[in-house]
Amino acid sequence: MPINRTLRTITVLTAAFTVALTGAVAGGASAATADEAQPKTDRQLLFYNHAYSVVDKETADAVENSAYLKKFANFEVRTATGGGMTWKGRYLKGRETYLELFSVGDLPGQDAEFGSAGMGVSTERAGDLATVTERLKAQGITPAPYRQTRDFGDGVKVPWFDTIRTFSDQYEAFDPWAMEYLPEYFADPRSKTEPESFPGDVGRERYLPDDYRDRLMRDITAVRMGVPARDLATMVPLLRAGGFAVQTLANGGVVATGGGTRIHLDSVPREQAGLKRVDFVLNKSLAYMTEEKIGRSTLAVGPGARAVWTFDAPQ
Repeated sequence: MPINRTLRTITVLTAAFTVALTGAVAGGASAATADEAQPKTDRQLLFYNHAYSVVDKETADAVENSAYLKKFANFEVRTATGGGMTWKGRYLKGRETYLELFSVGDLPGQDAEFGSAGMGVSTERAGDLATVTERLKAQGITPAPYRQTRDFGDGVKVPWFDTIRTFSDQYEAFDPWAMEYLPEYFADPRSKTEPESFPGDVGRERYLPDDYRDRLMRDITAVRMGVPARDLATMVPLLRAGGFAVQTLANGGVVATGGGTRIHLDSVPREQAGLKRVDFVLNKSLAYMTEEKIGRSTLAVGPGARAVWTFDAPQ
């Protein structure tokens, strides 16, 4: 879900961060090395929640009208209002994770451009966002906090989630944030969320509906996106502070693993930014592969309990 930039005007005192380059790799392949600055953590605090990306209109329209996606996933086209902003998203929702797609022109300003994207990583336990904040401060970064509200259409706003970012208002194409759902949201019957499984449960499984059980898609296991270097530098501290195992690639990108989802961010020029690939785990194993063309994308489902969705740039 995009966040209204005009509401995020807090100045951030951000320490300089440079993505390590370890040399070029022939043929586009890249070797990974463990980050030396990786913090030692007793447990993971942040987990992949969802990613969004602006795709070309042909693909967005094909996604919106795909009969196959309605069978593959808990799929929904929905208009949401929050933080003084309204947007129409195309959602594929799993047990704990989801994907949100926009068409060119759906969002305001530069966020309407092809390749604009973002990613939220969230806590499972109330209070863990405060711990992440302290870890960022230990890295020399003062995060920018922001509280998102939601309007269910009746004009009554409810606190939705708290976020922190490692920058103020400026990003080139990729907006990363850490978030924690709020007890007020879960307590509101309009949210249609589940009861807590343990004291302080603000987790993803509680937030998302259980309709995934009647579809193939269970969850997202990997996401690959092209990200401008400046934006990538603001994401890495969040991943580190959240307990992800972060590796720096020889081509300037990063791979972060933890909590069941692999996040692969390539360092690219702005014109190459955006969603490249999503991997899924399925609710059941399939004997053969089904390949579905959806606009300028291809969803390959099976064999086995996996699926891969790849996205091509428009010509």
